[in-house]
Amino acid sequence: MRQIAIVGSGPSGCYLADQLLRLLPDSSVDVIERLPVPFGLVRYGVAPDHQGTKAVSRVLDRILSSPRITFFGNVEVGKDVLLEQLLAWYDAVVLATGACRDRKLGIPGEDLPGVVASISFVNWYNSHPESLAPVLTDVSSVVIIGNGNVAIDVARILARAPQDFTGSDLPLEVATLLSAQPLKEIHIVGRRGPADAKFTEHELAELGALERVLPQVEGDADLSGDTPVLRILRGFQSQRPRSAPISLQFHFSMTPIGFVGSSRLRAVRFKSAHAEYALPAQLAVACIGYQAGACCSALPVDGIFPNEQGRIRNGLYVVGWAKRGSTGTIPANRSEAQQLAQRIAKEVPDSGRSGRVGLTDHLRVNGRQYVDYAGWKRIDTAEVARAIDGRCRFKLKSIREILEVATER
Repeated sequence: MRQIAIVGSGPSGCYLADQLLRLLPDSSVDVIERLPVPFGLVRYGVAPDHQGTKAVSRVLDRILSSPRITFFGNVEVGKDVLLEQLLAWYDAVVLATGACRDRKLGIPGEDLPGVVASISFVNWYNSHPESLAPVLTDVSSVVIIGNGNVAIDVARILARAPQDFTGSDLPLEVATLLSAQPLKEIHIVGRRGPADAKFTEHELAELGALERVLPQVEGDADLSGDTPVLRILRGFQSQRPRSAPISLQFHFSMTPIGFVGSSRLRAVRFKSAHAEYALPAQLAVACIGYQAGACCSALPVDGIFPNEQGRIRNGLYVVGWAKRGSTGTIPANRSEAQQLAQRIAKEVPDSGRSGRVGLTDHLRVNGRQYVDYAGWKRIDTAEVARAIDGRCRFKLKSIREILEVATER
């Protein structure tokens, strides 16, 4: 059988595994994930109040349940096993590691308490095991830098009332901390004009439906044009004034030039074509995109792994955000996975390599505990059973507790 390893269990990795099984009946696929739990972006990136989007995890779960796929959770490539070892054991190795690092603004004050990168903030409200709570004390004004859907997600999570999270998997401690803030203003600020904003229609319109929020467009931004996003922004401008506890203001064509403060953030400075501005803020979230991290000898360039239609070098491939950058929706990964699977099917022969046997022997000899699919299902069952206060699940956050639940009999 052709032995194939996929590093990463998010949508791109799972869709690729599915396509490989369809095209190669003589193949065996191992999905290697550094965290004890699968689904990557779906579990820890999609906002907790968007359970409809998270429902794709049921499709991914069915893929991982195949007897021809083995899930190796809690196995980090570069720490528990080397990429070079995988290349020796498998006929093909595919990096589906996503884009796990934030892009930096590179401006003064970026290390001030109160300034956070979007991946840190999103991980926190999604109970990522490696996340830490941001500094949130008396936050009345928030500046969100970026004009994409992540910026919209952050604004929406901040602006929702506690009762709005019924049916979500937002942690109770997150909801408690957010509701304790005297929030009055949210500013979403982008470098480019409204026509270049990367919001999707549904995400943007959802902000206008929040009872606690009054969205507006600041300044003399050019809202002419007939795109769905521009029509929604014009609707924000023309709506009748109403009372709302939180003002949500969109600013366009403004470039961040510095964060102001001493012991904590006080304001964010911007410049436009005509002037400089300072927006008061006790919290600033930079949502300016993600980039891939290195995987042993495979090094990203400008945020992605250099590749030729998914091929990095002989026997090594890449798919998803690690291949193309942090663009595209979850369904886009399906068509990309199909294309790469077709290429692997044509290029990769059965070389009689050890594959799964080599990996499991290595982990056993080195005493590394890994979580298989059955272990993941025990975790999943426990999280759903522990849900309280209207939540759909209670995500386990401690790696130790996750591993304990995975091995319960």
